[in-house]
Amino acid sequence: MSDHITTPPPASPPALRPVRTPARLTAVALGLAGAAWALRAVWEIRLDVTGEPASGPPDQGGGEHRPLTSLENGYHLISSVGGITAAICAVLFIFWLDNVRDNARELSGRRPRYSGFWLYAGWLIPLGNLWIPRRIVADAHQDSAPGERLPRSLNVWWTLWLLGMFGGVGLMYADDTDEVIARAYTDVWMLLAADAAVVGAAVAGVFVVRAVTAVQLRYADGWLQYGGSTAGPDSAAGEVA
Repeated sequence: MSDHITTPPPASPPALRPVRTPARLTAVALGLAGAAWALRAVWEIRLDVTGEPASGPPDQGGGEHRPLTSLENGYHLISSVGGITAAICAVLFIFWLDNVRDNARELSGRRPRYSGFWLYAGWLIPLGNLWIPRRIVADAHQDSAPGERLPRSLNVWWTLWLLGMFGGVGLMYADDTDEVIARAYTDVWMLLAADAAVVGAAVAGVFVVRAVTAVQLRYADGWLQYGGSTAGPDSAAGEVA
């Protein structure tokens, strides 16, 4: 986790990894994940309005579970779809981040602050996951667009992400789906607050992906146009498409 180490910039145009298509796929996945969590919130409101059955919560205690209602079965299905969507979104986001991180190194000639190990472990290691992923995204933007301010969406995304992850009922809560259903009957507002944070983080994440991708496309075009290469802007756009 050392500071940036400056190395001489390459004499020829940098060989950039694709970012346009990964960015589009990541933005779509973020949108779908946000939609899935919004649907969860709608179902939680329906559960709250309907009220808990007279037979009590799904988990009866002592390892016993009563038969689920149709509404509760629907929530199980929505939760499963949301989990799958979130997993796909995570894979695509990390793939995009890996590409823009490598491109930032090529464009700036600076070694990344965090090694490739942190690209994955930074999301999981306690305490480190409070700032490392955001720092990796910020470094990719700053190294691709030196002197430019970070997009405002970055801090919005990260704040909402942390609230959604560690709010006690967000992405990282340990309760199983039946226990979450029981919460919807008794304390739905905590669930809705976490859902709102996750949805907001997904929307802000789309703007973050677009912002970092845009500066790399722009600076790649500028490199090829003014850096001594005979290739033009159209060639640059194709290289990072």
